[in-house]
Amino acid sequence: MNIGEAAEATGVTPKMIRHYEAIGLIPAAGRTGAGYRTYGPRDLSTLGFIRRARDLGFSIAQIRELLALWQDRARASADVKRIAGAHIDEMKAKMRLLEEMVRTLEHLSAHCHGDGRPDCPILDRLAAGDGKDCC
Repeated sequence: MNIGEAAEATGVTPKMIRHYEAIGLIPAAGRTGAGYRTYGPRDLSTLGFIRRARDLGFSIAQIRELLALWQDRARASADVKRIAGAHIDEMKAKMRLLEEMVRTLEHLSAHCHGDGRPDCPILDRLAAGDGKDCC
């Protein structure tokens, strides 16, 4: 199957398929006599694995590790769980940061009159550059 068909079958764009090949996340595709990339069932499985891992927010480095573990039938599931656990911790930390940003913006927005006056605590806070968190 060609790259367009592989993209359609896996939900990974042709550009990303080429990128994953270039960085060694997937093996170099087979080629036709005319030089077109060809993909088989194993390639499609790998691309699907990568897409689902990306959908869960795993980094390329984490996906590289997960792929190696997936392909190693002698692996310990503890290794996979360790990667997933670290990713969960990273996502929770990001969620805390996002919640803090929301609280700050809600506070600033609540104190902005939103009328014709030029005074704006939102812009004042952005311009402050003092490194202090609001609220």
